[in-house]
Amino acid sequence: MNGIAVKGRVARVPAPGKLNLFLHVVGRRPDGYHLLQSAFRLIDRCDWITLSLREDGEIRRTSTLEGVPPEQDLVVRAARLLQKKAGVRVGADIDVEKVLPMGGGLGGGSSDAAAVLLALNVLWGVNAERATLQDWALELGADVPFFVFGRSAFVEGIGERIQPMELEPAWYVVVEPGVSVPTAEIFSDGDLTRNTEPIILASFPGSSTRNDLQPVVCRRYPAVADAVEMLDALGEARMSGSGACVFLACESESEAQAVLAKLPEGTKAWVARGLDWHPLHDWAGPGR
Repeated sequence: MNGIAVKGRVARVPAPGKLNLFLHVVGRRPDGYHLLQSAFRLIDRCDWITLSLREDGEIRRTSTLEGVPPEQDLVVRAARLLQKKAGVRVGADIDVEKVLPMGGGLGGGSSDAAAVLLALNVLWGVNAERATLQDWALELGADVPFFVFGRSAFVEGIGERIQPMELEPAWYVVVEPGVSVPTAEIFSDGDLTRNTEPIILASFPGSSTRNDLQPVVCRRYPAVADAVEMLDALGEARMSGSGACVFLACESESEAQAVLAKLPEGTKAWVARGLDWHPLHDWAGPGR
C-alpha cells in the first residue's frame, strides 16, 4: 500500500496514522518538557495530501480545516521550514483531505507535516538526508520525526531518540469516541503519572506496559472511558497517545472484523492494518 500519485508538478501522497502500543512518562526536564517512552506503530488509515508546485514561492493551504487557521497548520509550517532550511525559492499549494480524527491520538497533524516534508524534499529537489529531515522536523512537534523516520519504532526523550523495532503482524479495531482531546491539557494535569520506571527495547513487548495518560483522559472525558470499557469486554483495550481513540489489537483481519461486528450499533469504529514501513519511505529515497 502506498497510493502515491505524481503527475507533472502535482503529487498526491498518503499520511498514515499511528498507534502508541504503550506510552510511559518517565520524567520531566527542567524546561517542562515531559520525557517519554513509547512504541509507535504505523497503520494503513491515512490522511491525503495533494501538493501543487508554485513558481512564486508562496506556501498556501487550499483546503479548509475547521479550527485550524492556515498560518498555524503544521503542513504550512512544515513547507516553510523546509523552504527556509534548504533555501528553496519555489512554493506549493497544499490540500489536506482529513480522514484521521483531530485530537484522536493518532498523530494526524504530525503525519501530515511529515508527508509534506518528505514529498517536497523530492518535488523541490532538496534531497536532504532523512536524518537531517528528522532533526528539522523536531521543530514542528515531538511526533513529526517519527513519521519522517518512517517505520515501527521505540521512541524516547521528547521524540528525538528513535530506534527501529520489529513487530508481529497485527490488525487493530479502533474506536473514535467523538471527542477531541488537547494534548497540552492532559500533560498539565496534576494527577498525571510522571515517574514510570523506564524499560529497554529488548524487553518489549514482554514487559508490563500501559498508557500513563489514559487514566487522566478517562477521568476528564467520559466518552473515552466508555470506549475503553466497551473494547475491554472484547479483549485488552488501550488508548493511543493523549487520546481520544481507543484500540484493540488482533492477530488477523478476520478476528478484527469479528470484534468490529460485536460493537454496539452507532459506534464509530474501523479496522486498520499495522504497517512496518511508511508508504512514502522508498519513494522518498531509502538513504534520504
